[in-house]
Amino acid sequence: MRTAVHLLHAGYVRDGGRVGGSVSLIRDGDALIVADPGMVASRRAILDPLAALGVSPEAVTHVFLSHHHPDHTMNIALFPNAEVVDFWARYRDDLWLDHEGDGHLFAPHSRLWLTPGHTEEDATLIVEADDATYALTHLWWRGDRTPVVDPLAWDQAALERGRERVLAAADIVIPGHGEPFRVRD
Repeated sequence: MRTAVHLLHAGYVRDGGRVGGSVSLIRDGDALIVADPGMVASRRAILDPLAALGVSPEAVTHVFLSHHHPDHTMNIALFPNAEVVDFWARYRDDLWLDHEGDGHLFAPHSRLWLTPGHTEEDATLIVEADDATYALTHLWWRGDRTPVVDPLAWDQAALERGRERVLAAADIVIPGHGEPFRVRD
Protein backbone atom coordinates (compact mmCIF):
# COMPACT_ATOMS: atom_id res chain seq x y z
CA MET A 1 0.00 0.00 0.00
CA ARG A 2 1.01 3.59 -0.58
CA THR A 3 1.95 6.00 2.20
CA ALA A 4 0.25 9.39 1.96
CA VAL A 5 -0.45 12.45 4.09
CA HIS A 6 -3.71 14.40 3.69
CA LEU A 7 -4.35 17.71 5.43
CA LEU A 8 -7.98 17.52 6.57
CA HIS A 9 -8.12 20.95 8.20
CA ALA A 10 -5.58 23.78 8.08
CA GLY A 11 -5.50 25.28 11.54
CA TYR A 12 -5.53 28.95 12.54
CA VAL A 13 -5.20 31.37 15.44
CA ARG A 14 -7.46 34.41 15.05
CA ASP A 15 -8.41 37.47 17.04
CA GLY A 16 -11.32 36.98 19.38
CA GLY A 17 -10.06 33.67 20.77
CA ARG A 18 -10.80 31.56 17.68
CA VAL A 19 -8.34 28.69 17.48
CA GLY A 20 -8.35 25.69 15.18
CA GLY A 21 -5.70 22.99 15.04
CA SER A 22 -4.25 21.47 11.89
CA VAL A 23 -5.73 17.98 11.51
CA SER A 24 -4.26 15.38 9.14
CA LEU A 25 -4.83 11.83 7.96
CA ILE A 26 -1.91 9.52 7.28
CA ARG A 27 -2.35 6.30 5.29
CA ASP A 28 0.57 3.98 5.99
CA GLY A 29 0.06 0.34 5.06
CA ASP A 30 -2.89 -0.89 7.10
CA ALA A 31 -2.65 2.07 9.48
CA LEU A 32 -4.99 5.05 9.24
CA ILE A 33 -3.62 7.72 11.57
CA VAL A 34 -5.38 10.98 12.45
CA ALA A 35 -3.03 13.61 13.82
CA ASP A 36 -4.20 16.23 16.32
CA PRO A 37 -8.01 16.03 16.10
CA GLY A 38 -8.49 19.19 18.11
CA MET A 39 -10.63 22.28 18.07
CA VAL A 40 -12.40 23.14 14.81
CA ALA A 41 -15.42 25.37 14.09
CA SER A 42 -17.50 22.24 13.45
CA ARG A 43 -16.74 18.52 13.62
CA ARG A 44 -17.74 18.43 9.95
CA ALA A 45 -14.39 20.18 9.27
CA ILE A 46 -12.76 16.85 10.19
CA LEU A 47 -15.43 14.33 9.22
CA ASP A 48 -16.31 15.64 5.74
CA PRO A 49 -12.75 15.59 4.34
CA LEU A 50 -12.23 12.19 5.96
CA ALA A 51 -15.38 10.85 4.24
CA ALA A 52 -14.23 12.35 0.92
CA LEU A 53 -11.11 10.18 1.28
CA GLY A 54 -13.29 7.11 1.88
CA VAL A 55 -12.41 6.75 5.57
CA SER A 56 -14.99 6.28 8.32
CA PRO A 57 -14.14 7.40 11.86
CA GLU A 58 -14.45 3.77 12.98
CA ALA A 59 -11.73 2.72 10.51
CA VAL A 60 -9.09 5.01 12.03
CA THR A 61 -6.48 2.84 13.73
CA HIS A 62 -4.43 5.51 15.54
CA VAL A 63 -4.73 9.05 16.83
CA PHE A 64 -1.47 10.95 17.27
CA LEU A 65 -1.30 13.85 19.74
CA SER A 66 1.51 16.35 19.30
CA HIS A 67 0.74 17.63 22.83
CA HIS A 68 -2.14 17.81 25.28
CA HIS A 69 -3.63 21.27 24.67
CA PRO A 70 -7.39 21.14 23.92
CA ASP A 71 -6.91 22.71 20.49
CA HIS A 72 -5.12 19.47 19.52
CA THR A 73 -7.14 16.91 21.50
CA MET A 74 -10.77 18.05 21.65
CA ASN A 75 -12.13 15.50 19.13
CA ILE A 76 -10.27 12.30 20.00
CA ALA A 77 -13.56 10.54 20.78
CA LEU A 78 -14.65 10.81 17.13
CA PHE A 79 -12.43 7.76 16.54
CA PRO A 80 -13.79 5.00 18.81
CA ASN A 81 -11.51 2.18 17.65
CA ALA A 82 -8.25 4.10 17.53
CA GLU A 83 -5.23 3.61 19.68
CA VAL A 84 -4.16 7.05 20.97
CA VAL A 85 -0.43 7.76 20.98
CA ASP A 86 1.32 10.66 22.66
CA PHE A 87 4.87 11.42 23.85
CA TRP A 88 4.54 9.00 26.75
CA ALA A 89 2.54 5.92 25.82
CA ARG A 90 -0.19 4.24 23.77
CA TYR A 91 -3.76 4.08 25.06
CA ARG A 92 -6.57 1.74 24.02
CA ASP A 93 -9.83 1.69 25.98
CA ASP A 94 -8.64 1.29 29.59
CA LEU A 95 -5.15 0.03 28.71
CA TRP A 96 -2.08 2.21 29.26
CA LEU A 97 0.64 0.66 27.10
CA ASP A 98 4.27 1.67 26.96
CA HIS A 99 5.99 2.48 23.68
CA GLU A 100 9.61 2.89 22.69
CA GLY A 101 9.61 6.68 23.18
CA ASP A 102 11.66 8.60 20.65
CA GLY A 103 11.53 6.58 17.45
CA HIS A 104 8.31 4.67 18.26
CA LEU A 105 7.03 3.22 14.98
CA PHE A 106 3.25 3.52 14.37
CA ALA A 107 3.42 1.86 10.97
CA PRO A 108 6.20 1.07 8.47
CA HIS A 109 6.76 4.73 7.49
CA SER A 110 5.37 6.69 10.47
CA ARG A 111 7.55 7.40 13.48
CA LEU A 112 7.20 9.45 16.68
CA TRP A 113 9.94 11.87 17.67
CA LEU A 114 10.11 13.52 21.08
CA THR A 115 10.39 17.26 20.43
CA PRO A 116 9.75 19.21 23.63
CA GLY A 117 9.61 22.96 23.41
CA HIS A 118 6.07 24.30 23.01
CA THR A 119 5.29 22.03 25.98
CA GLU A 120 7.50 19.61 27.85
CA GLU A 121 5.40 16.79 26.35
CA ASP A 122 5.56 17.73 22.65
CA ALA A 123 6.08 15.10 19.99
CA THR A 124 6.38 15.18 16.21
CA LEU A 125 5.09 12.59 13.76
CA ILE A 126 7.56 11.93 10.93
CA VAL A 127 6.01 10.27 7.88
CA GLU A 128 8.08 9.00 4.96
CA ALA A 129 5.31 9.25 2.37
CA ASP A 130 5.59 8.35 -1.27
CA ASP A 131 5.85 11.99 -2.34
CA ALA A 132 7.91 13.53 0.51
CA THR A 133 8.94 13.26 4.15
CA TYR A 134 6.43 15.08 6.34
CA ALA A 135 6.72 16.41 9.88
CA LEU A 136 3.45 17.00 11.76
CA THR A 137 4.45 19.17 14.69
CA HIS A 138 3.82 22.14 16.94
CA LEU A 139 7.43 23.30 16.70
CA TRP A 140 5.91 25.97 14.44
CA TRP A 141 2.46 27.50 14.78
CA ARG A 142 1.89 28.66 11.19
CA GLY A 143 3.00 27.96 7.65
CA ASP A 144 4.92 31.24 7.51
CA ARG A 145 6.96 29.93 10.48
CA THR A 146 5.62 32.53 12.88
CA PRO A 147 5.92 33.28 15.66
CA VAL A 148 9.69 32.79 15.61
CA VAL A 149 9.71 32.86 19.41
CA ASP A 150 6.86 30.76 20.78
CA PRO A 151 5.09 32.95 23.38
CA LEU A 152 3.84 29.84 25.20
CA ALA A 153 7.09 27.86 24.97
CA TRP A 154 8.03 25.69 27.89
CA ASP A 155 11.65 25.84 26.67
CA GLN A 156 12.55 27.92 23.59
CA ALA A 157 16.06 26.42 23.42
CA ALA A 158 14.63 22.88 23.32
CA LEU A 159 12.13 24.03 20.71
CA GLU A 160 14.99 25.35 18.55
CA ARG A 161 16.82 22.02 18.83
CA GLY A 162 13.65 20.23 17.72
CA ARG A 163 13.26 22.62 14.79
CA GLU A 164 16.83 21.90 13.64
CA ARG A 165 16.22 18.15 13.85
CA VAL A 166 12.97 18.38 11.87
CA LEU A 167 14.37 20.72 9.21
CA ALA A 168 17.24 18.28 8.62
CA ALA A 169 14.81 15.42 7.94
CA ALA A 170 11.56 16.79 6.52
CA ASP A 171 10.58 18.04 3.09
CA ILE A 172 7.19 19.37 4.23
CA VAL A 173 6.10 20.57 7.68
CA ILE A 174 2.47 20.69 8.77
CA PRO A 175 2.51 23.19 11.66
CA GLY A 176 0.10 23.22 14.59
CA HIS A 177 -2.12 26.01 13.23
CA GLY A 178 -1.65 26.55 9.54
CA GLU A 179 -0.94 25.52 6.00
CA PRO A 180 2.05 23.25 5.33
CA PHE A 181 5.37 24.74 4.36
CA ARG A 182 8.03 23.20 2.17
CA VAL A 183 11.52 22.83 3.63
CA ARG A 184 13.04 21.63 0.36
CA ASP A 185 11.95 20.19 -2.96
